[in-house]
Order: sequence, then C-alpha cells, then structure tokens
Amino acid sequence: MGDQPYMTVTWTDPVTGRNGYLVIDRLVRGISGGGTRVRRGVTLEEVARLAHTMTLKNGSLNVPSGGAKAGLDCDLSEPGGRALLVRFIRAMRPLLETRWATAEDLGVTQEELDSVFKEVGLGLSVYAGLKVTGDFDSAMRRVMDGLAVKSDGIGLADLIGGFGVAEAAAAAMGTLRLPLDGSRAVVQGFGSMGGGTARYLARKGVRVVGVVDVEGCVVDPQGLDVEALLAARSASGELDRSKLPGGARLLPREDWLEVEAELLVPAALADVLTEANADQVPARVVVEAANIPTTEAADRLLHERGVVVIPDFVANSAANGWWWMVMLGLIEPTEQAAYEYAARTIHDTVERLLRLSAERRITPRQAAVEIAIENTAALVEAYGGEEVKTPAEAPA
Repeated sequence: MGDQPYMTVTWTDPVTGRNGYLVIDRLVRGISGGGTRVRRGVTLEEVARLAHTMTLKNGSLNVPSGGAKAGLDCDLSEPGGRALLVRFIRAMRPLLETRWATAEDLGVTQEELDSVFKEVGLGLSVYAGLKVTGDFDSAMRRVMDGLAVKSDGIGLADLIGGFGVAEAAAAAMGTLRLPLDGSRAVVQGFGSMGGGTARYLARKGVRVVGVVDVEGCVVDPQGLDVEALLAARSASGELDRSKLPGGARLLPREDWLEVEAELLVPAALADVLTEANADQVPARVVVEAANIPTTEAADRLLHERGVVVIPDFVANSAANGWWWMVMLGLIEPTEQAAYEYAARTIHDTVERLLRLSAERRITPRQAAVEIAIENTAALVEAYGGEEVKTPAEAPA
C-alpha cells in the first residue's frame, strides 16, 4: 500500500467557517468504509491516521473494502450542530453515493447519523456499500435483518464489537499460554465497546477488577459485578455512583494504571498509553478496543518490556467486519453466524500475528500491519482497486 491516501477532502462550511474532512485511504473494488467522527478540534491528521487504520482493519479480516474516515469540527449538542452535520453530509453526497460507506463514530450515534442521511435523501449511511453489491434491495434486507437481531435485549450491532475484543484477549492469552479463567482485567472506557468487552470477558471467567469512566476508577480486587455496572451505566458510558455494587471502591481517574491486572483494555480515547506512562502498565496483555490508544513510542516500549499489545485494527474489528460480511451476503444475518465469524477470524488473526511477531522479533502491531498489507494486496488482485466487482465476480 502506498504512503499517500487515495483522496483527501477538506470542506469549509459556508455558514460557520468550520472544517470537515474526509480521507479515503484506499479503494478495494471501488469502495471504502469508515466512520464519521464529530468533535470540536478534530484535525485532518487525526482523520488520516484513522482512515489508514480502517484499511488495516479491513485487510486484517479479509473484508473486501478499503479504508476511509471523516471528521467534522462540531459538537452536536451546540446550537446549530446538527444543521452543520447535515450540510457536511450533503456536501459529501457524491462520494457517499459511490465510494464511501460510513457509520457512527465518536460524537455521533448511528441513529442520529441515519436520521441525517434520510434528510439528505440517502437512506442509510452505508448507501455506497449497498450499491456496490450489485443488488441494492437484497443487501438492504440483509442489513436490516442483521440490525433487528437482539441478544439479551441489546442489538447485535452494539454487542459484536465488545465480543470481538474479548475473543482477541482470549486468543492472545491462549497463544501466550497464560490462563484466562481467573485472570484480572481493567477496562478503561465503559461505553458500548468497553461495556460489551467487560461483559464477554466476565462470561469467560475473567475477573473485571477495574472499570474507568470520565469520573474515575471503580475498583474491586475480587471482581466487579459487571452486569450490575452495566445496569448503572448511562447511554454515554458514565456510571451512577449511587448504584454501584457492594465492595466497589473509587479511585481518581488518573490512577487507572495502578490497578493490578493481567489484561488491560483501553476502550475510550486515542493516545492514552504514551512514552510517559508505558513503564507503569501492570498488565501482561493490552487489547486495544479504542482506536489508536497507544502511541508508536509506547508500543515499542511495551514490547521491550514484554507486554503484548494486540492492535486496535485487529481487536476492535468485529463490528466493522460483521457489517460488511452481512451486507455483501458472505455470512447470514444471524446471531450465531456473527459470533462464529468474529471468533474464528479474530482468533486466526491474533494467533498468526503473534507467531509472526515472535519469529521476526517485531512488535505485534508491525506483524499485524504486514498481514493486513498482504491480505489487502490479495483482495485488490481478486476484486480490483478502483474498478467495481461484486463478490460473485471475483475469482475463486
């Protein structure tokens, strides 16, 4: 893959002067995919990093799509915020119809994004992905069937990401011959990804001893009642301190690396593990549920210390992979098919990257990048780059 992205777009809102950005890092069979981030202060550099990560994410799981990302300098809660998002999506419409499928990201929910797309006249945010299948209506039915699936009263789309992170943790621990059952985990961030990860880790016998939200750390060395925490969680991932389970104690948020655990799951912001705090990480394995939570310098330092970091574009890839595989008709839109796909592909990828890391004496991230590049090259050979081919047209 080349160093330069396929396309970079900077848009300036004629009403507010705010900027929006779209980076299409790579096309596979004429299409790319990546979320729309909505936050004040978002930068083109940030969007470009995330777009490249999406290419790696798709490549790591053999998803036949390139990577992209958008960012809008906006807070939807501020006056005029939603109108600004509408203008941005309307301006990006030619690419959303042909080259770029998007979804929720930091600062915007899928529900809000879909309401904007309906207002603009595109229906769903994955319009371009539906179109490229060659049978828009059938692809739409598959996506809607998948979105309708619920497990424990929660939509599968909100669960599969955390399930995949837990599977990545299990695969890493198993490959390293470390016991998973009875091990301890700290989850930093308790939104849909962090909360889902905690739920599925607990179901695997992991003691979740620490959970971090914007207010601080909730800690219990004996293991927190994850289901009770989920019941006390707001839509934005904040815990109601008045409803915490017995035995839980509170620590300042900045003390989250002081909680002893074998597994650390950063599931919130970017760049939370840095050169300044890498030596404080107590875990044996870091599983990146958030996007780019570890800086390059920290990744190298952790590797030198013997801490294994499973990179974001592998660990948190299940939801993205599931969306594409259902949309393209490569798996059925059922709960069983989703979990089987996520478990199989993530286990295979984690085991492969850890073997390559050990053989080549490179970091797991470097190994995962090599695997993703190799897979993407094979996808381009099979499906084409800019030209559009449906899965049925690709060579076996």
